Amino acid sequence: MNNLIFLTTAAQGGMPLGLTIGWIVIMGGAFYFLAIRPQKKQQKALAALISTIEAGDSILTTSGFYGVVIDVMEEVVIVEFGNNKNCRIPMKKSAVVEVEKTNAVEKA
Repeated sequence: MNNLIFLTTAAQGGMPLGLTIGWIVIMGGAFYFLAIRPQKKQQKALAALISTIEAGDSILTTSGFYGVVIDVMEEVVIVEFGNNKNCRIPMKKSAVVEVEKTNAVEKA
């Protein structure tokens, strides 16, 4: 019933159906380029960053802790926090926000 009212409104001089659909497509495209596409790029960059984690790298977690990676497994990394060498915590790789590579071996 609502569709019938919409069609009669368009026929009486309201906005034509084609123009309405055009605006919907334009707004959907704008939403994609302003919201969805940048988020997907950021997710890909973070996934690439997480895949390069190695033992000895300094990381920042989502909770704001800085630590050094001790061991890397499939989905889990063992991170050492602070000066206390006994404070080693396993955490998911998805909790890593930033990775700072160590330059242990410099090629001259």
